[in-house]
Amino acid sequence: MAALTTAEWLQRLRRSAKPESRGRVRILPRSIYILPTRQGVLLALLLVLMLAGSINYGSNLGHLMTFLLGGVWLVTILHTWRNLLGLSIQPGEAASVFAGQTADFTLRVVNNGGSSRYGIALGSKKQHGGSVDIPGNAGSELHIPVKTQRRGILPIPEITIQTTFPFGLFRAWSYARLDLSCLVYPKPAERGEPPTLAIYNHSDSGDRGVGADDFIGLRSYRLGDSPRQIDWKAHARERGLLSKQFGGDRSEQVSLDWELLQGYETEERLSLLCRFILQAEEREQSYSLRMPQEKIPTGSGPLHQQRCLSLLARHGHDDETTG
Repeated sequence: MAALTTAEWLQRLRRSAKPESRGRVRILPRSIYILPTRQGVLLALLLVLMLAGSINYGSNLGHLMTFLLGGVWLVTILHTWRNLLGLSIQPGEAASVFAGQTADFTLRVVNNGGSSRYGIALGSKKQHGGSVDIPGNAGSELHIPVKTQRRGILPIPEITIQTTFPFGLFRAWSYARLDLSCLVYPKPAERGEPPTLAIYNHSDSGDRGVGADDFIGLRSYRLGDSPRQIDWKAHARERGLLSKQFGGDRSEQVSLDWELLQGYETEERLSLLCRFILQAEEREQSYSLRMPQEKIPTGSGPLHQQRCLSLLARHGHDDETTG
């Protein structure tokens, strides 16, 4: 058996919240650290000075105040520790973002006890997620912002849950690792035209009703329809969401091909393809995407765009993560 390094030994000795079902972690008694804050240390030093003065001058009132404040100092340890004990952290959602943007991880802190918990804060090494008060048998959501640098799958960093309740004299905290990640798309390149030939199809009834020729009527709104297609006057008259249809229009289908971007580095190709996908959606064009290991057939709309961008984000990172 290979000898463990110092870092591995420290990791084993480190206390952290244990995972439970569905990715949830629970704060147990042995997973909580507690140390005095700066205010707590200053109060302890003040108590030492008060005790020395009381002994030196034989002051009974001084002894009374010293031991009274000392008792508060000690009892605060228990209340700060219990404010964290038994809390659960549940992973929420993390919407996909482009490289360079800030990913927003949503976490839910659940209090299964009957007493309220106050000043519960979540954060990571570089970001603070805010603090909340949680009533008994309830939960609250907190958000952890994480700045992204490159594309791929970004796991949520190790989370610190902490509190300084009730008087800020002690800080109790615990560490937690959650099974939650965010998909980071490539950063879009500057605008440009894809090196491909557009394919034009003619349609008597219009391509998804987004043509520019004769107006032929209205139909019910479909997911993916452009806001410019919607008949807002009909919507104002409370007739619901209706989309305009045009006949005799020309639909444009663009083929985006990895192999047509020769001469670019991998990340540059991905950035260009990302830009071309966003551009095609803006122009209401149908498009397909061909990558070395997979091809996505022609389509359009938010779901098609998400599928294409996800393929770009995962390219070469199927078994890796990003930071």
